[in-house]
Amino acid sequence: NSRTMSLLSQLEKINLDSVLGESDNARYVTSKILHLVQSQEKTRKEMTSKGSTGIEVILATLEVKSFNLCDYGCIVSGGRRASVLVTKGGTQILLQLLLTASKDSPPNEELMVLLHTLLAKIGPKDKKIGMKARINGVLNISLNLVKQNLQNHRLILPCLQVLRVYSANSVNAVSLGKNGVVELMFKIIGPFSKKNTSLMKVALDTLAALLKSKTNARRAVDRGYVQVLLTIYVDWHRHDSRHRYMLIRKGILQCIKSVTNIKLGRKAFTDANGMKILYNTSQECLAVRTLDPLVNTSSLIMRKCFPKNRLPLPTIKSAFHFQLPVIPASGPVAQLYSLPPDVDDVVDESDDNDDAETESEIETENDDDKDQHFKNDDIETDINKLKPRQELGRPIEELKMYEQFFPELSENFQEWDLVSKEPKPFVPDANLSGPIVVPTASEE
Repeated sequence: NSRTMSLLSQLEKINLDSVLGESDNARYVTSKILHLVQSQEKTRKEMTSKGSTGIEVILATLEVKSFNLCDYGCIVSGGRRASVLVTKGGTQILLQLLLTASKDSPPNEELMVLLHTLLAKIGPKDKKIGMKARINGVLNISLNLVKQNLQNHRLILPCLQVLRVYSANSVNAVSLGKNGVVELMFKIIGPFSKKNTSLMKVALDTLAALLKSKTNARRAVDRGYVQVLLTIYVDWHRHDSRHRYMLIRKGILQCIKSVTNIKLGRKAFTDANGMKILYNTSQECLAVRTLDPLVNTSSLIMRKCFPKNRLPLPTIKSAFHFQLPVIPASGPVAQLYSLPPDVDDVVDESDDNDDAETESEIETENDDDKDQHFKNDDIETDINKLKPRQELGRPIEELKMYEQFFPELSENFQEWDLVSKEPKPFVPDANLSGPIVVPTASEE
């Protein structure tokens, strides 16, 4: 019987009425609901509470009359409320509205900003949003908006946030990559600038998600973008002397980390002198504890890209010295040890069957998050192998001389029969209420 419920009831009746003039009444009622939602937290809780039909009415209004999305945006202010909207079918309705709005020429900018802002809010709560966007045919709408409005930062920011959500799906990442999204991201990110840092951060996060696809990573390597990423990172490292933009610097490293998941990316990183760049910048970051995430990520990248060699190493790269066996003058072993010091002599099959993997990326439908974390083969995870083996320093026979000093380790403490001089079998007494005390050898 509250004011909000009364307004929602009026809105529900308007939705059922197909009279032309009712659109103005719907605008009036939704503006009233908007005022209550903006001014009262109690109203927002009331509309999203269990058993309330407020969300259904709002969604029905959006379906029938695609205007005034502001009240919808005010409701979506928390994670739980976003989840409620997802379960009520809000994602599907917003995607349909986006498809309808994109057909206008030119599209309504205000409507596009609102739609993308809402999708960016509820997208992380809907694991199937990538598949839904592809099925509804709206996957490239956000991409085309960014292409056509590169200077309109107010519009492309929510579009990039939505593209970041879409890119979590590997099939979407491949599809967007074919339409030039990787090249587009490099038009947005650039050298150090204090302007539009929030846009830079979102663009880097989107690019890092896109480069997790091997297809997109190869595309970035072929166009020389690994060198570009390293140059941008050095530029931000030099100018960010007060460390206010650590998240942007970490975003650049995440892009490098994603692209070096493939062998071509690791080779491009090494050829671009990336090892020296990340080592020097990490050394300069060690004194500042808040920059530990940069050092950790740089270390992971360097470990991943450093050439792997079999032990024992015949070069100065080894931290340990081994007594090398006699090596034949010819044969595969001799060829292995005759390689230059900077050659990676460990076979890397990570990029084999790339075409088959590309096809599987497109054919396989799995909308769960597929972060391809790099597996460090040099880290032992078997607990049994990590446990130190305790071996005796002497044979058992030599240790028996010490038995007399530690009789408790070898004596069999049993009750002896004084007549037969033999141990009695132990039989517990059921009448005993206290603990059973076994006599020691000295007491016997």
